[in-house]
Amino acid sequence: MTEYTKDNYTVSTDKTRLDADAIHDYLSNHSYWAKGRTKESVLRTIDHSLCFGLYHDREQVGFARVITDYTTFGYLADVYVLTGHAGKGHARWLMEVIMQHPQLQGMRRFMLATRDAHPLYEKFGFKPLSQPERWMEIFKG
Repeated sequence: MTEYTKDNYTVSTDKTRLDADAIHDYLSNHSYWAKGRTKESVLRTIDHSLCFGLYHDREQVGFARVITDYTTFGYLADVYVLTGHAGKGHARWLMEVIMQHPQLQGMRRFMLATRDAHPLYEKFGFKPLSQPERWMEIFKG
């Protein structure tokens, strides 16, 4: 478990601190990418990911998770900062913590998908696929 503190904010990988109800509410009701995701599904994703909770004092105000084998591949998913805390550099700080996390160093490929946050992720080296012709997917909307 790692924790980082800045002002009255903390980023922690301690899963016991995560507010699963708040994460489910945001993802299922407020995100564009996970509308309708069930609580059971959210719990399963938490169990099988390296999770980063963003807290203001004791309230969880953000979240991100990395699906990874800790060696060659990572996929960044479900990144959010609540509206009342957005626009103040917290998403950037959350990304700094994720990108510097000791267990995520040296991976060959780190991916994500976003509709509208390209400028944030570009600051951390994310670019369009270098060889999109090699990639395939099964997408079930």
